[in-house]
Amino acid sequence: MLMKEYRICMPLTVEEYKIGQLYMISKHSCEQSGGGEGVEVVRNEPDIHPQHGPGQLTEKRIYLTSKLPSWIKAFVPRVFYVTEKAWNFYPYTITEYSVSFVPRFSIRIETRFENNNGSNNNVFGDKPTPEGDVCFLDILTDPIPDKHYKESEDLSLWRSNKTNRGPLEKGWRDNHSPIMCSYKRVQCSFEVYGFQTRTEDFLHRIIKDILLVGHREAVAWVDEWHGLSLEEVREYEKTMQEKTNSKVKSNQNNSDVKAVQAKATTSLCYVFINICPSFSGAQDSCDR
Repeated sequence: MLMKEYRICMPLTVEEYKIGQLYMISKHSCEQSGGGEGVEVVRNEPDIHPQHGPGQLTEKRIYLTSKLPSWIKAFVPRVFYVTEKAWNFYPYTITEYSVSFVPRFSIRIETRFENNNGSNNNVFGDKPTPEGDVCFLDILTDPIPDKHYKESEDLSLWRSNKTNRGPLEKGWRDNHSPIMCSYKRVQCSFEVYGFQTRTEDFLHRIIKDILLVGHREAVAWVDEWHGLSLEEVREYEKTMQEKTNSKVKSNQNNSDVKAVQAKATTSLCYVFINICPSFSGAQDSCDR
């Protein structure tokens, strides 16, 4: 198991991002879905945590079949998906990813949001993350895959009319107000001899790029969601959920999923390489 703690600052407050996070996830999921693939919302319902209190439980299926090479498709179900379960007890969340036919694979992400610039070295309250495992991501200067670049989401050009914030400038994390930090403790596990280290390193490179893109979008879209009430963003979430599910199911058939052979497990590291080829050249270094 490989663990890293990512810290991503944004020119927002924790209170504002409660709305922005819900809006960003719903919009992004819908944009990435279509033709029978993407993100299907299976359930989205209230939940109560014994420690963190009331929140929301969401379960999603991320469909990936067409992104697999033909020789891998012989070993996986006709409809291949990754299960995502997320518990949102804002400002603390837990997200878990799993693949049913590969029990030795898992990703767990704990997140806590605070109004600071990433200065809390024991944000999760159990023990400080070793310095070598902490990675600061800068939504302004860190590179993202070319396919995800949009001028409208370039924060060096961005300007918010509603909040009068932006554009961001180099060193913004040291003096911007407001500022908040998204602390994410990410644990990747792929316990297959001969493939574990390479696969877990690769997964972290993918996750780092996804975090950068997602947090850039949340800031760049601020004029779309800023000022919405929780009830309004929940209604938007419901509408987008219906659209997303319709797009995902558009080309899926209802045939039963065929059985999966155990030997698929040892090939899964290659599956991830082919799922996200745009990330294969991601940088290993972290901006500290």
